[in-house]
Amino acid sequence: MSNYSTEELKEIARQLRLDILDSTTKAGSGHPSSSWSSVEILTALYFGGILQYDPNNPTAPDRDRFIMSKGHAAPLLYAALAQAGYFDRDMLWTLREIDSPVQGHPILGLLPGVEATAGSLGQGLSLGVGHLLGGRLDDLDFRVYVLLGDGECEAGQIWEAAMAGAHFKTDNLIAILDYNKFQETGPISREMALEPLVEKWASFGWRVLEVDGHDVDAVIQTLRQAQNSDGRPTIVIAHTVKGKGVSFVEADFTFHGRALTPAQAELAREEILRDQKPEVRDQKAEVQA
Repeated sequence: MSNYSTEELKEIARQLRLDILDSTTKAGSGHPSSSWSSVEILTALYFGGILQYDPNNPTAPDRDRFIMSKGHAAPLLYAALAQAGYFDRDMLWTLREIDSPVQGHPILGLLPGVEATAGSLGQGLSLGVGHLLGGRLDDLDFRVYVLLGDGECEAGQIWEAAMAGAHFKTDNLIAILDYNKFQETGPISREMALEPLVEKWASFGWRVLEVDGHDVDAVIQTLRQAQNSDGRPTIVIAHTVKGKGVSFVEADFTFHGRALTPAQAELAREEILRDQKPEVRDQKAEVQA
């Protein structure tokens, strides 16, 4: 169970959005909009009592694994890992710098908590199946969570992995689809339509759940439901908004692969902080004073 209230989880999500904004703006590159659409999903995983992990023992054999298959959302993964205590938050400001472990896509072995090298889209689900099959050989019982992008679900390897996951009855595999309906070049429905998505995953032998991907309580509840295995792998289709939290980014899919300018970043910060409760702002001001 989570030790955080709903309001505390919302504040964690807000801080993750700000850290994504600051790290990508400082780097002058990155994928803020693709990171923002998944914020509540990672908030639920890392701080909602779903993912079993210990930042002080990041390679514990029986830990749950989280694989960021949509590796371009690395700024979000790094922000969540720093918030969870895997490494100092100051490392976020070295995003994409030469020789920094905080690279544009996650790289296994550079940072604690990073479970897979990602960036070549379509590979993360195969890695998740592999983790579980390897765990079986070692008599280990853990869960693997894989965050997929909707654009990468156009890749054939995703569906090969889906077949393998069902065939080998990887019932501890939970995929989460960040279904924000856009990819770098435009709407999914125009580039290569995925619908009927629920029926496709079900036909591959998966249990399919759907959720509002920005309702952190609903995401937690759905992921808990996914943990109650019925012998099949589960996919949670999370309906999200690309660039969630910043209106002008939500309205423009071309922010997919570019950072905000400093002027845009200030406008974005105002929007992200807009509905923060006064008492929370006051508490933060006292801590910073």
